[in-house]
Amino acid sequence: MMTPMDTGTVRETLDRLIRERGVSYEALSRLLGRNPAYVQQFVKRGTPRKLDEADRRVLARYFGVDERMLGASDAPVVPTSPAAPARKRTGDLVIVPRFALGASAGPGALVEEERAAGVLGFDPRWLRAIGGRPDMLSMIRVDGESMAPTLSDGDEIMVDRSDGIDRLRDGIYVLRMDDVLMVKRVALAPRRGGFSVRSDNPLYPAWDDVDADAVSIVGRVIWAGRRLG
Repeated sequence: MMTPMDTGTVRETLDRLIRERGVSYEALSRLLGRNPAYVQQFVKRGTPRKLDEADRRVLARYFGVDERMLGASDAPVVPTSPAAPARKRTGDLVIVPRFALGASAGPGALVEEERAAGVLGFDPRWLRAIGGRPDMLSMIRVDGESMAPTLSDGDEIMVDRSDGIDRLRDGIYVLRMDDVLMVKRVALAPRRGGFSVRSDNPLYPAWDDVDADAVSIVGRVIWAGRRLG
């Protein structure tokens, strides 16, 4: 039987996972429904002494790790009574970070900061249905109107970062050109290794026969949502 990790090791493990994912302590605290300093206090000060079971489950799902890495024991999980009504827990959702930046759908915007500004939870079955790889998803905002009417200023888009240059195909992508982050439509060109980068709005420019070495593909846009009213 594997024994649970000691508290110090759990804090070190959680801190490493946070650094690798690039998420902030505050964003994780909000994910847990805690005060903004909760996760930082646990990691840096050891307060609380150990993670609450529900918090540990959510964090393990978010980082895609075994709960024992965050202090769980091998004790079996007691099933919910069949008589109790079923309810989806936060831990049953795939947690997708939302980044504090926008992908320009206009002339282009310099990327000054890439840090998680929050998280959103999605049903894993729905993500599979739209073809998303759960551990490689991010949410960012669209800035500008060059992709209208397909995408509008302020839309939130889900980007699958597993769809990079090696899997490039016709579709809408978030990409970098000259250190400028933008969302554009990509179409493969007849010349091997080349492709075009276009705007859906005809009033904006397009780039034909782009060299793959001149572009960094962040990922493919697989879903978009917008506020109504």
